[in-house]
Amino acid sequence: MTAAVTQRCLLLSQSLLLRSRSMISKQTPLRTLRGQRHTACGFSRAFSSSIGTLRSEDKVTVHFINRDGEKITTEGKIGDSLLDVVVNKNLDIDGFGACEGTLACSTCHLIFDENIFKQLDPITDEEMDMLDLAYGLTETSRLGCQICLSKSMNGMTVSVPEGVADVRQAADMGLTPS
Repeated sequence: MTAAVTQRCLLLSQSLLLRSRSMISKQTPLRTLRGQRHTACGFSRAFSSSIGTLRSEDKVTVHFINRDGEKITTEGKIGDSLLDVVVNKNLDIDGFGACEGTLACSTCHLIFDENIFKQLDPITDEEMDMLDLAYGLTETSRLGCQICLSKSMNGMTVSVPEGVADVRQAADMGLTPS
């Protein structure tokens, strides 16, 4: 390859990269390598870690109603996603967050109370596409990986739907067309 062709290829790839970056909204989750992700809550590595002691004003209390109807109360760090809270606190919610927050499934589907739902950031097209695959979809359904904790959410209750749509499980059971 000549130097001129190499230079043109480099300029073209840089131009495409700049164009693609300008089309990405702040809330669009991006799949990245090595377990990293960028969600509505900001960039994090796999799941956020709760290193150090948090002050009480940096935490909010969240009540989860799991699939069995059991109420699980825990605290999460402001700015963490609800998926981060479930994983970091090792909550007993089977199959929750199978894609690790990359917006490739709907296993972190949660149902919110109307008053909290109205306070949430607008839903993205990508999140809506994944919610279309969720069981038990309601008017106040959202994906936990896309909801960032804020002080106004302190004491909120979210419900985990009874069923979960996980394409990987269907494939394991031979339910998907080949």
